[in-house]
Amino acid sequence: MIQADDIFNAKILIVDDQAPNVELLQQLLADTGYTRVHATQQPEDVCALHREHAFDLILLDLQMPVMDGFMVMEGLKPLSRDDYLPVIVLTAQPSQKLRALQAGAKDFISKPFDLAEVKTRIYNMLEVRLLYKKLAEFNRLLEHTVQERTAALRESEARYRSLTELASDWYWEQDEHGQFTKVSGPVMDMLGIQAPTPDTPTPPPSEGWNEDERAQLQASIAERRPFLDFVFHRVNRDGSRQQFRVSGEPMFNQSSRFLGYRGIGVEVTDNGGMPEKTLTNSAA
Repeated sequence: MIQADDIFNAKILIVDDQAPNVELLQQLLADTGYTRVHATQQPEDVCALHREHAFDLILLDLQMPVMDGFMVMEGLKPLSRDDYLPVIVLTAQPSQKLRALQAGAKDFISKPFDLAEVKTRIYNMLEVRLLYKKLAEFNRLLEHTVQERTAALRESEARYRSLTELASDWYWEQDEHGQFTKVSGPVMDMLGIQAPTPDTPTPPPSEGWNEDERAQLQASIAERRPFLDFVFHRVNRDGSRQQFRVSGEPMFNQSSRFLGYRGIGVEVTDNGGMPEKTLTNSAA
């Protein structure tokens, strides 16, 4: 919320070529409690003053020599950092009010001044302006926070993948049809799996696998269960044995639709014994 002190400490610029009008508005604002009021009778100086002070509100007369209020507003537009022109126009001509609003002014005050109206319109305008600035600052802070969190998440993911690759021979992902979609490491060669081709999108299973182990692993996948350090074996045509340990987890999207599996694997030395197979049976 905007406090009254914030409004009375806002930066205000009075622009009018008539000294009595400037003096009247300065006295009115000072008596009301505003503490940071500037004034000029030279409309050509307004842009430079706004560039220096970034006023929260400009009270701008429309009928002035050298530059009228419409020309001043055109000059102010490129300086508006948040596309908000904080201008209340001062005019004695009702026919100019619509044109002023179309030119970017946010409100108007009629001449001769009704002092109660002047105080109310200025206070309300400043409250809206400061709320707008606070919202813009919050959005900038939120965007910065999101960027920081996104960068941290990417760094964490990169670190995780790096550690995963160090701790395993390969990282893998498969789609819902069991086809490899991402592989980090020589998994195809190590497992003796033929890569899919346009003619054989689903390559035939390689020979030499332990069918009981294969069935147990496929059952776990069919039930969408994660598996941890699952050990399986392969006997090559030359009689040599290979032993692998693989871990995986199912992937789902935000609608809980199954997307496939991802995990890591490592080839371990087969010492001739029959290592114990482990399989996690908990639900995903």
